[in-house]
Amino acid sequence: MTSYPDRNAPHIVKVIKTSTAKVMILYAASLDLLPILKEMEKQNVTGKVLVANTGWSTAVAPSPQMLLAVLHGTIGLALQSGTIPGLKQFLNTINPSMSLGRAWTKIFWESAFKCRFISDKNETGSLGTNVKECSGSENLESLQNVYNDVSSLRPTYSIYTAVLAVANALKDMNNCKNGEGTFSKRLCANIKDFQSWQLLYYIKNVRFKLKSGKEVYFDENGDPPAVYDIVNRQLSPSGGMITVKVGSYDLAALPGKIFTINTSSILWHSGETQVPISVCSHSCPPGFWKAGRRGEPACCYDCVPCPQGEISNQTDSFTCVKCPWDMWPNPEKSSCLPKPIEYLSYEEPLGTTLTCMSTISSLIPVVILKLFIHFKATPIVKANNYSLSCLLLLSLPFCFLCSLMFIGFPKPENCLVRQVAFGMVFSLCVSCILAKTIMVVFAFMATKPGSNLKKWTRPWVSYMIISICLFLQFILCVTWLSLDPPFLEQNIETQPRLIILQCNEGSPTAFWCMLGYLGLLATISFVVAFLARRLPDSFNEAKYITFSMLAFLSVWVSYIPASLSSQGKYTVAMEVFAILASSWAIVFCMFAPKCFIILFRPSMNSREYVMKKART
Repeated sequence: MTSYPDRNAPHIVKVIKTSTAKVMILYAASLDLLPILKEMEKQNVTGKVLVANTGWSTAVAPSPQMLLAVLHGTIGLALQSGTIPGLKQFLNTINPSMSLGRAWTKIFWESAFKCRFISDKNETGSLGTNVKECSGSENLESLQNVYNDVSSLRPTYSIYTAVLAVANALKDMNNCKNGEGTFSKRLCANIKDFQSWQLLYYIKNVRFKLKSGKEVYFDENGDPPAVYDIVNRQLSPSGGMITVKVGSYDLAALPGKIFTINTSSILWHSGETQVPISVCSHSCPPGFWKAGRRGEPACCYDCVPCPQGEISNQTDSFTCVKCPWDMWPNPEKSSCLPKPIEYLSYEEPLGTTLTCMSTISSLIPVVILKLFIHFKATPIVKANNYSLSCLLLLSLPFCFLCSLMFIGFPKPENCLVRQVAFGMVFSLCVSCILAKTIMVVFAFMATKPGSNLKKWTRPWVSYMIISICLFLQFILCVTWLSLDPPFLEQNIETQPRLIILQCNEGSPTAFWCMLGYLGLLATISFVVAFLARRLPDSFNEAKYITFSMLAFLSVWVSYIPASLSSQGKYTVAMEVFAILASSWAIVFCMFAPKCFIILFRPSMNSREYVMKKART
């Protein structure tokens, strides 16, 4: 505020002192800044890094010692410095005997060499009487002061460059030939009587190189390329203050060298070399985005982690970017990685275990079938419908093996037939059990006097029951495949981090109808077998059917909530486990007691034992 004599320094410094910022940008002229610097020294405001503009970055303070603590570590932009060729040699030729500027020369001479001219009045008025006489032949080259230090001239170097630009423009104007000019009728300007706008034209088009190799030119707007030095105020070994060039900003430089800075050369306040941090919020690393704080400046923000499925791969990102559907962020949320593909694989322990169980289990019914064929003439095999038992044992290996279609990399053809295959082989299996159950009841009822059910105990009746049950399931499956068949899908909704390869059943209603139909057959078998469990027969199979169907139904009733609560490959594993468990329930409950008698109780598998049990 230039209207105040003190530039409102007390208020400004109070704001600076109470601020938590460690770096202050002071854009002002040196004359306006001086009261503020003095007030900072008065209020002992230290530890602040000042950033200066070209107006005062290299200005010499009236009392450097007084402002030492305030200005130390200041960094800013300054006009480009350079050495003017021949200037030092010219300055060293200055002599009091020269007529031009003699009065100023004598003042400088007496001050520099601490002498006085006898013939003239003491020009400086500050020397005592006991001083040596100035001879005028003193050597300026022996001095080391600001006068002959031309290594870091800034305004002077700018004036020197400007004079060269005008000189080159005049040279181009002088070299112009009529008929080749750029003005009206291709005429040239008169070098001895030209207009200012004519000279301006040549200045705008001038292009030359300095002895340092730097090129001088002007753009279409008449502006030269911006060239600045980056300077740092540091303490000198003598205790004073010096200005050190630590970098540059040059738009005329090659790409990559426009902005250069040597941070190791910078000394901040208190002599530190580490770059000070002056923000109310630190930079947000990749994986976070900047969320502004309500009621605070734009530079104050919170670093908020990117939402699920989104990343930010840059520091101080304002937004996060959503990953493609088939990719997911890494743990740092800085890049998108391909999503892992999940399915019940043969190679993983769960898949390997289920595969081995299915394969080994499928061999058990085959062994039992061979045992039945070998002992087909024995009473226990004959009494339990040998043909239906063989058909049941033939279907059971397929029940075990159909579970393999649920393991491994899902394929469209597997998805299409695996549930249908499961439904058909289990329909055959349960139909055989239902036929055995009904035939047990018919056989008992046919033995009653006057019964006409003997014709219903023939083998074709059981085959008809199996065919009807199997045909109904077949119709259901064909309808399912025709209207809304299963298909392969990539599920990214259940677990967003994974791509779950799974078979979509197409119509859930058709799937549960197919499973419900199996439950209906099993329930009918269970009910009929339960009612016939006390029939007087030496080898009454009804009680074994009761247990097998009870176990079968228990497995599939338990499967319903288990499948609905599981996800991904574990849903498939639950169905495979249910297939194996229900198949084992039939094998164990239906055939384990018979095999035990055949192998370990041969006395019970004889006609005499049967007749004895029948009499009792």
